[in-house]
Amino acid sequence: MASLNDGPSTASSAVTASPAANSHASPSSVLLILGSCTSLQFGAALAAQLFDDLGSWGVTVLRLGLAAVALVAVTRPSIRRWTRRQWLGVALFGLAMAGMNGFFYAAIARIPLGTAVAIEFLGPLVLAAVLSRKRADIVCVALAAAGMALLGVESLVGDDPLDPVGVCFVLLAAASWAGYIVTSARVGQRVPGAGGLAMAMVVGTLAVLPMGLPGAVVGLTDPHLLGLAALTALLASIIPYSLEFAALRRMPRHVFGVLMSLEPVVAALAGWLILDQRLGLWRSVAICLVVAASVGAAIANRPRGPRRRQNSAADDDHDLTPDARTPTPALPDPR
Repeated sequence: MASLNDGPSTASSAVTASPAANSHASPSSVLLILGSCTSLQFGAALAAQLFDDLGSWGVTVLRLGLAAVALVAVTRPSIRRWTRRQWLGVALFGLAMAGMNGFFYAAIARIPLGTAVAIEFLGPLVLAAVLSRKRADIVCVALAAAGMALLGVESLVGDDPLDPVGVCFVLLAAASWAGYIVTSARVGQRVPGAGGLAMAMVVGTLAVLPMGLPGAVVGLTDPHLLGLAALTALLASIIPYSLEFAALRRMPRHVFGVLMSLEPVVAALAGWLILDQRLGLWRSVAICLVVAASVGAAIANRPRGPRRRQNSAADDDHDLTPDARTPTPALPDPR
């Protein structure tokens, strides 16, 4: 994500939905997650087709801006009653969202979609290892790092090297995703409903506006491009957020995390079908290693049994595992 993140992910479901208490996922909830992943990544692939006309930052402005307008209209947040602490949380959430989406789109303008999503997963994986300090999480990060090393070697000796600027952008997106997880959880605690997400998207739009204004103006004045941008916002933000929100109410978080770990595979498929991006053997193996690491992290952090909830910030931090990554997008990623 995901984002908004195409990215990864999706809005933070953690902001607006409570995980289901049951330990199994129904077929309908699995379909909801698969639908979310598919919508998010195909939305990212559609966004990439607009880069030539609007630029990656212009597309980011339109995607965030259109989704923000729709969400503000639906939620009508009571911002006049917010405290400075609430506004600070929303502002940080919006900045993280802007970085996650903007840097991710800048990355997929230069490197394949599936590869970018796989690298971006380093953000939540490293965050989980830092917060939990479990051996299993560290092993999962090492597994993902092995995948990244494989990408690096393949890029150096292969016929189709990765653009180093694109790699830097997606690493910034990964760091922003980690920040998105933490800040979305804070907003979920401090701001009731989805109003915090709506205003964070407004902040995110304003944050990327200086880089994307020229492209956004072109998009707003061309009905065809505006329609495609609106479709991107629908596929990459509104639909994934809604589906993830519904899924989290029907399944436990660790199952949610396992299913969301399939995003790099779906992204690679979307890149192949829509953008004609072929990954090759080694990049495919690297993506599989990242998927395995994400699945392992989700399983390692599943609840072991009933436990008392503490209202301390430390406990809230330890709750931030990769499967809680879809903050309110559930409208992600980043992406």
